Amino acid sequence: MLAETAALRLGTTVANTAAQLWLGGKRREQERRLPIEELARVRVPGVKFQRSVKRQFEQIADAVFDRVEPFLEHEFRALDESGRTAVIDAVCDTFERADLSDEALLAADAQPAELIRRITGTVRAPVGLSEPETRLYERLFAECVEYYVRIVRSLPVFEERALAELLARTATLGGEVARILERLPDRSLFAPDGMDQDTAFRRRYLELVSEDLDEVELFRRASDRAAAQVRLSVAYVSLRATGDDGTHRRRTARSLPQLRADMSDWEEAGSEGSGMRVEAALGGAARVLLRGEAGSGKTTLLRWLAVTAARGAFTGELADWNGLTPVFVKLREYSDRPLPTPEAMLDGVASPLTGIMPKGWVERQLEGGKALLLIDGVDELLDRERRGVRDWLRRLLTTYSGVQVVVTSRPAAAGADWLRREEFTALHLDRMTPPDLAAFVRQWHQAVRELGDELPCGADELPRYEQSLLTSLKDRAHLQSLAGTPLLAAMLCAMHLTRGSQLPRDRMELYRNALRTLVHDRDAHRNVPSAVESKLSLGDKLVVLRDLAWRLSNNNRSEIALERAAEYVGAKLTAMRHLDLMDGTQVLEQLRDRSGVLRAPAEGRLDFVHRTFQEYLAAEEAAEEDQIGNLVERAHLDLWRETIIMTAGHANSRQREELLGGILDRAQEDPRHARTLRLLAASCLETLPSVSEELGERLEAAVTQLLPARRKTDPPALAAVGPSLLRRMPRSLGELSEKAAVQTVRTVALIGGEEALGLLAGYVGDERYEVIGELIRAWGSFDAEAYAEQVLSRLPLAHRDLSLTHSGQWRSLHKLGPIGGLSISYPFAEFGALSELRPVTSLSLFGPRGEADLSVLRHHPSLTFFGLLGDIPLKHIEALGELRNLRYLFLDLGGTPRLDGSLRLERDASYVSIQNVSETTNLATLADSPGLDQVVLFTKDVCLPQGLSAVASLPGVSLVLNGIDVAAWLKTPEFLPPKVKQLTLRDCLLPNDPRALDFPGTRVRLS
Repeated sequence: MLAETAALRLGTTVANTAAQLWLGGKRREQERRLPIEELARVRVPGVKFQRSVKRQFEQIADAVFDRVEPFLEHEFRALDESGRTAVIDAVCDTFERADLSDEALLAADAQPAELIRRITGTVRAPVGLSEPETRLYERLFAECVEYYVRIVRSLPVFEERALAELLARTATLGGEVARILERLPDRSLFAPDGMDQDTAFRRRYLELVSEDLDEVELFRRASDRAAAQVRLSVAYVSLRATGDDGTHRRRTARSLPQLRADMSDWEEAGSEGSGMRVEAALGGAARVLLRGEAGSGKTTLLRWLAVTAARGAFTGELADWNGLTPVFVKLREYSDRPLPTPEAMLDGVASPLTGIMPKGWVERQLEGGKALLLIDGVDELLDRERRGVRDWLRRLLTTYSGVQVVVTSRPAAAGADWLRREEFTALHLDRMTPPDLAAFVRQWHQAVRELGDELPCGADELPRYEQSLLTSLKDRAHLQSLAGTPLLAAMLCAMHLTRGSQLPRDRMELYRNALRTLVHDRDAHRNVPSAVESKLSLGDKLVVLRDLAWRLSNNNRSEIALERAAEYVGAKLTAMRHLDLMDGTQVLEQLRDRSGVLRAPAEGRLDFVHRTFQEYLAAEEAAEEDQIGNLVERAHLDLWRETIIMTAGHANSRQREELLGGILDRAQEDPRHARTLRLLAASCLETLPSVSEELGERLEAAVTQLLPARRKTDPPALAAVGPSLLRRMPRSLGELSEKAAVQTVRTVALIGGEEALGLLAGYVGDERYEVIGELIRAWGSFDAEAYAEQVLSRLPLAHRDLSLTHSGQWRSLHKLGPIGGLSISYPFAEFGALSELRPVTSLSLFGPRGEADLSVLRHHPSLTFFGLLGDIPLKHIEALGELRNLRYLFLDLGGTPRLDGSLRLERDASYVSIQNVSETTNLATLADSPGLDQVVLFTKDVCLPQGLSAVASLPGVSLVLNGIDVAAWLKTPEFLPPKVKQLTLRDCLLPNDPRALDFPGTRVRLS
C-alpha cells in the first residue's frame, strides 16, 4: 500500500466518522452508521444541499490527507506491503469499533489524550502486528483521534429547524477545518512523537507557539479585539536582506552590487530584484544578527520563523531547520531586570505551560542543538543593557555552542560588527523594493479576506481596492518612499481601505491619519458602544497618549508596568480640568483595548504597538510642553533621532529656531558629534514647514559642510536627509575629485525620484572611468526605460559591463548601443533571447530559471568571460569549446548531475571554476586545455568525480579541490601522482597517513 493511498483512506475514515456524528445526531445507531452519501440523503433535503455537505467533508478528508501523507511517506519505508496494509486496516477497524459519540467526547472533556485512553481501555488492541507495526499503529491512531476531536469541535451545532440556514453557513466549513489542522505542529520525520515527558511537553509547546504567534493585525476592527487578527502564515511576505558589507549573500564567485529595483517594473507579478531573500540568507549561517530600521519587519519575521519551526514547515534553504524547537525571547521584557536563564526563556510566549515543563527541558533542547533561539529587540534596551545582552549571549553560546540563533536590532543600536567576536553573521533587512511592495499589497488584500463580515467593504470589492492602491503607489513617488517598510505599507493599505481611497502626502500626515483612524474614527464611525459612551474626545485621547509616550521616551523606555502607566494616566486626567473625575486604570484599559496603538506585550506590561507611534506622539508632546532644550541636549543620541525630526514638524516657529539653532550650536562646539548633529539638522528639513532666513542660511552652511560626499559611508547618511538635499547637490561634477564625484552620484541615486534623474542626466559627459561606472550602477534605482533613454544611451558603453537586476532593464536594452558585457542577477528565463543581443565579451547569469541551451553562446564568439551560477539543466555544453577567446569560465552543474566528457575548452582558457561537481561528472576532457592556469572544483556532498587524475596531470596548473574524497582518489587504479604545481585541498576527505599526500614537484596546501 502506497503512502498516498493509505493517507487517503485514513482521511476518508476520519472525515466520514465526523460526518456521521454531526449528521446522525441522536438518531438511531444504525442510521448514524450509514455512509455519508446515504446519511446526507436521509438527513438533508434537496440535492444541492446534499452535494454541498458531501463536498465539504471531502475537503476535510483532504486536509487530513495533507497532514498524514508526509508522515507515512517516511514511516512506510521500514515496513513491507503486508505490514503497511495491516496497520491501516487496524486503525480503520479501531475507528469503526470505538465509541466516538458526542457522549464519549463530553465524558473525555473533548480532550484527545483522554479520549484515546478511554478507547484503548474498551476496544481490544489489534493482534498479529509486529513491534514496529504496533508502534506505527498507536501513533497513527492517536493522530487520527486528535484530528477527529478538532474537526468535531469546529463543527457548528446541527439543528434541523434551521437546516437551510445552517448549511448555507457551512459553505466554507472544509476550508476552515483545513486551516485548523494546518496549525498543528508537524509530527513527521522532523518532529517525532514519543512516550517520554519531554516529547509530550514539546508537542504541547509547539502547538501553543503555532497558534499564539500565528497572528498579525492588518487593521483594527470595531468589534471584539481578539477577532481582529488574521493568520501571519497567510499574511507573511518574504523580504530581502544584504550582508554586513553591503553585498547580497550569495554562494557565488562574485559579489553583486546593492541596487534599488526600478520604478517601472514593480507592479509586475512575480518580479524579482537583486536582493537575496532573507530566508535564503538565514539558511547560510548558524548565528545571525538581523538589523533593520523601524517597521522593517524584524519582529514579524521572528514570529514567522517560530510558527514555521513549530509546524516543521520550512522549505528551500531553511529545510534543515525543521525539527528545531523555537524559543522566542522579547528583550523589552527584561529592561531593568536580569536576562532570562534557560528555564525562564519560555515565560513570555508559553507562560501557561511553564508550570508543567519537565525540569531541564529547555537546557536539553539547547544542549542537543535542537533549539532555534529568536531574540528580539536589542535596540529596545538602554545602551548599558545592550552590553549585558552581548555578555549574556556569549555565556549562553559558550555553554550551548550548537544553537541556531537570530538576534534583531535597529542598526543604530548594534553595528554590523556588534556580535562579530561571537561569530555572528550580520544581515540587514532592506527597505521594500517596488516588486516587494507590490507583493505586500497583494498579500495584504488576500489576508484581509479572512476578516469576513468585519471588512469595511464587501469581499468582492477587495480586488478594486487592491488595484486602485497599486496604481496610486506607482504614480506617486512620495508614497513609494513612505511605504518602504511593512509597517508603513500596512498603514497605507488600511487607510486606503477604510478611508475611501484617501492617502497621505508625507510621513507626518501618515502618522497623523493613522492615529486618527486607530484611536478614534474606526470605532466612532461604526457606533461601537464603548466609543459612543466614552467621555473622551479624539483630542483628549491624544493628550493622554502623548503624555504617556513622552514619559516612556524621557526615561529611554519602550515598555512600562501597567500599574505605573495607570498612575501617569490618572495624573494627566486630573490636570484635564474640563473632564469629570475619571479612573486612570479604566481609561488606560480602554485605550489599550480600543485605541489600536497600545498593547500588553506581557502580563502587567504596556507598550506602543510600534515605537514610531511612540516617537511621533512624544515629539508632539515635546513641542506642546516646550521641551526643546531637553531635545537639544540629547540630539547626538540615536534613540532620539526620529523624535527630534518629528518635533521639528510639530514645533512653532520660535521652537524650531531654538531646536535647530541649538543643534547647530552644539555641532560647532562638540567636534566628536559634529557630523551626527549636522546630519540630524539637515534631516529635519523633511518635516519643517518653514524657517527664518537666518536659520535657513545656517542650515545651508551645515549641509555645505557635509558635502560633497567623500567616504563610502556618506551616501546612505546623506540620502536619509531626503529629496530636499538634491537642491544643494552640484549641477556639474567637474570641480570635484573623482572620489567625491563617485560618492555624489551614489548619493543622488539613493535619494531617487524624477529630480534625481534629471540631476544624473546632467552628469553625463564626465569622462572619468569610475564616475561612468557609478552612473551605470545607478540604473537600478530608477525607471528602467527613462534612465536608459536619458542617461545610459549617452554614455560610452562599448567596453563597460551592465548589471541587470530586473526584467524591465532587459526590455530597455534595445535603446542602448554596443556594450562590453552583461551581468543578469534576477531569475532570467529567456535564455534563447541572448541571441538577440549585440555580441558581448563578458556574460554572467546568477540564479537563472528554466533550462540553459548553451548553443546560444555561438552568437557571442568574442566571449572572454562566461559565468552561469544556478541549479538549472544545461544543454549543448560542447558549445563552450567553440569559443576561441574564452579565458574565464564559472559553471554550475547543480541541474546537470551527469557530465559525460562534453566539456572541452579552447587552448587559451586559463581559469575554470565548476560548482556542484558530483561522482557522475567526467572532467577528463579539461586535460585537453594546456593553457589552464587554475582549476577550482566544488562539490555539494563529498564525492569523487570522474577524470580527476587527468586534470591533476596538467603541469603548471593550480588545482583547488573543495569537498573531494581524496582518500578514495588515491586508491583508484588510474591514480597517478599529480603533476600540477600546487594542489589546494579544502574540506576534503583525506587519507589517514598525511605522507600519502607527498607528491614530488607538487606543493600541497590544506585549508
